[in-house]
This record gives sequence, structure tokens and C-alpha cells, in this order.
Amino acid sequence: MQEYKLKKSEFVTSISDIKVYHAFSAGYGCPEICVVGRSNVGKSSFINMLAGKKTAKVSSTPGRTRLINLFSFNDDDFMLVDLPGYGYAQASKAEQAKWSGFIEDYLNESEKLIHIFSLVDIRHEPTAKDRQMVDYMYKCGLPFTVVATKADKLSRAETCRNVQKIASVLGLGKDDIIPVSSITRMNADRVATKIGSVLQGYAEREITEE
Repeated sequence: MQEYKLKKSEFVTSISDIKVYHAFSAGYGCPEICVVGRSNVGKSSFINMLAGKKTAKVSSTPGRTRLINLFSFNDDDFMLVDLPGYGYAQASKAEQAKWSGFIEDYLNESEKLIHIFSLVDIRHEPTAKDRQMVDYMYKCGLPFTVVATKADKLSRAETCRNVQKIASVLGLGKDDIIPVSSITRMNADRVATKIGSVLQGYAEREITEE
């Protein structure tokens, strides 16, 4: 397919309640692509890598993303949805349950969601929460791509080995995992191409259903 370019992005809003999300999302017609991952995996840095600028606020403290954050890309070609991070150990059980419920409600109820980028840290074996998320997406039939962040922290050989390890743990092929670095922009073009493919598939389905 033709190369897809991420040319323009802007922060739209933050939402703290699923009912507010539904009311707000009824106001636009573009599809949504969401980003999920554990706290401190680098979701905000990943979004900024795609945007090519500081669009999402990066915090040095894990567990700060407690809202649904919406970002418009390419003049509403699609809405990128940043979900709260999961697995923040220092949060209370009540807070963790609230965030998990928020994530699950969105994934179950969004009528605009067409793809998920599920982020894991390439330096470590996927956590139980990471495995649970992948299992959940499989069971619900949600299309997703695993993105392995912070690849600049490893050598090329280590990156290859860790991608293979992550693939094995998650039950995926190694080609199903995209290693990235927000520092070097490693594979930013590969992620953009994936987004273009997803949007093209969505547009073709829309034409078929008309």
C-alpha cells in the first residue's frame, strides 16, 4: 500500500467518565485507534513519537494517566485514544479496579474503535497484566498490534532476542511485534504504515456496507 504519513496532530480533550466519552464521541465520525499498556511503559512518549512533537504530557511518575485522552491526527483521519495505564502497584486496589473498569468499558463499548496498539517494555518479559490484556483482546476479537517500547536501551542483537521472547510469552509471531524507540524514532514509519493499512481496511469496509 501507499506510505501513510502522520502529518498533523493535536490534543483534543481528557475524559474521566465513560458516559462523558460516549456523549463526546457521538460528535465526530472518524474511527478510533487506542493505546493501552502498563504504567510507565511509555505510552505518552509513543504518542509523541507518532505526532513528531510533544503532544502528550510525559510524566516521570508512573500511574499519572488516569483519564481517557483523545488526540486528533491528520485533520480527523482518526482519533488516537490514550487509555489509563494498568498495573500501577502503588495505587490502591480501589483505584486499580476503577482504572481497569474504565479500560474494559471503553474496549467493550466503543463503536468507533478499529485497532489497538498494546505496549510492552522490550527490556522485560511481559507481565501477568500484559498477558491478561492480550488474552482479553483475543477473546473479544479486538484487532491489535503489540509495540515493544524503549528499544534504544538495547543492542540490535538484544532487541531481536527480546522480541522473540516477548512473542513466545504472548503466543505471537515475532513479526507481529514492532520494536520502537521514542528517542531515535525507530520504526515510527512502520507504525504509521500499520495505521494507514488499518484506516484503508476501515474505509473499504465502510464502502462495502453502504
